[in-house]
Amino acid sequence: MSLRKFILRSLKLRNKFSYLPALSHHYNYEDYKGYNEKYRNFNWNIGAAILASVLVSSTSTDVSSDKLKKNKQGKTEEYKTIEAGEKKPNLPTYRAEEISKHNTKNSFWVTYRHGVYDVTSFLPSHPGGEQIYNAAGLSIEPFWNVYGMHKTKEVYELLESYRIGNLHDDDLVDHSDEELWATEPYRDPRLIVKTAKPFNAEIPPEYQIAHFDTPNELFYVRQHMPVPELDAGAHRVRVVLEDTGHSREFSLQQLRSLPAASVRAALMCAGNRRSEMHKVKPVKGIDWAGGAISNAVWSGVYLRDVLLTCGVDPDDTEGKHVILTGADIDATGQNFSTSIPLRLALDASARVLLATHMNGEPLPPDHGRPLRVIVPGAPAVRSVKWLECITISSEESSSHWHKKDYRAFNPSTTWESADFERAPPVYSLPVTSAICAPRHGDTVTVRHGHIEAAGYAYSGGGARVVRVDVSADGGRSWTEARLQQDAAPHREHYAWTLWTVRLPVPAHAAQAELWVKATDGNLNTQPETFEHIWNIRGILSNAYHRVTVRLQH
Repeated sequence: MSLRKFILRSLKLRNKFSYLPALSHHYNYEDYKGYNEKYRNFNWNIGAAILASVLVSSTSTDVSSDKLKKNKQGKTEEYKTIEAGEKKPNLPTYRAEEISKHNTKNSFWVTYRHGVYDVTSFLPSHPGGEQIYNAAGLSIEPFWNVYGMHKTKEVYELLESYRIGNLHDDDLVDHSDEELWATEPYRDPRLIVKTAKPFNAEIPPEYQIAHFDTPNELFYVRQHMPVPELDAGAHRVRVVLEDTGHSREFSLQQLRSLPAASVRAALMCAGNRRSEMHKVKPVKGIDWAGGAISNAVWSGVYLRDVLLTCGVDPDDTEGKHVILTGADIDATGQNFSTSIPLRLALDASARVLLATHMNGEPLPPDHGRPLRVIVPGAPAVRSVKWLECITISSEESSSHWHKKDYRAFNPSTTWESADFERAPPVYSLPVTSAICAPRHGDTVTVRHGHIEAAGYAYSGGGARVVRVDVSADGGRSWTEARLQQDAAPHREHYAWTLWTVRLPVPAHAAQAELWVKATDGNLNTQPETFEHIWNIRGILSNAYHRVTVRLQH
């Protein structure tokens, strides 16, 4: 058994049988017998785990695209029939020891199966900055097993464009990953799967508009790593106050002694509708359509009440953050983590929740069983699942998912020029909407000069949607839709809005392009096109949603 597999098995057992609060963002591999001497000075942090995403992300960079284009000339047929890492004739053979020496920015090699790759020229394109250096001289296969979305033809081709040789047969290591995913929960077959390992899936649009509160089994799923197995009876969440050193643990039973609370809130991935932005110019991330949003009633206790019980001063929030750490673990042993401002956590109108139930039922495993955070109106990444630790700190979370992701950039920013440290974290979401019926390409029957359409609208930060407008003639005329909404007032409205419309269409037209745009209580409305809101990460994709349908008169 490889060292990495032994560590991951131990980490899974940690989640299943014991509670070890996540007080550190790093994991000490030297605690395990058999730790290889050559990795003694190797700083295992999140940079290694994201090497896989490093490679896939470069599909959006000019440097890597140019290199791929050049390398593919005359070799298209070869790459079409070969998977990355296959043994290739007429290439040099390298030993693992030699490969491990190429661990600087001047010479940076990695391996994948039989393949040896010099990715030195890719380093400036890495969105995670210098953390990539922690993966020098190693196989990326263990990380691709965790981040399975990278096993695509396009990524294989990109990797092969950096190929320099073959790994010696004696240095091949078994990196099989089946045990990582053996305990994954059952998923409803109606979900639209975007990646299998980790599991990411959309709710089909017809089910979005069929239920105001999305049935649990149809709620869209966003995972970064394997789903941890946690025992609700044994689970504890630790609250740590860094400035005083004070800490306190709560069982779920102890949390229930606080006042019960619930909130109806939609959760939306910041990358929802990314596929539409991708048509303007390639972006990095899961190719979500409009199904990375769902709505539910969440129940538990307010995070505010927990923090006040622990002695947090509500008048001392300036420059302070709440670091939220989950039990899901990446290939390097780092727990998923992000943070929100302390003032947001303590704001009574923000209604930040520690949830144990979803639509009246215990949380399903895919949605955080037995305990998760719900940060209404924020990107769903802030609503940490499988919650283990809450830390009040003068610093934001140091994890990759917080420091190097989910940040806003303008359309001219590239991966090479992006300064993630200076870019603002995304804590709210812009107003958006989508047409769920009819679907793009459908044939629709025209009755008395009209067709029926339906969809959803949503705005972050507690903003209530006040109007949804739909057009079938290129924006020359607009019809206001009928709205189905939660009763919560503006500034505390966290649910989505469902809408329906009877829409006039041009007489005798064979087809029509339907447009939809929403306006919220702050009188913010959606931009018309994606060109001016494009960004390297493909987030906050909220231009008009458009579908073309055939008309049957």
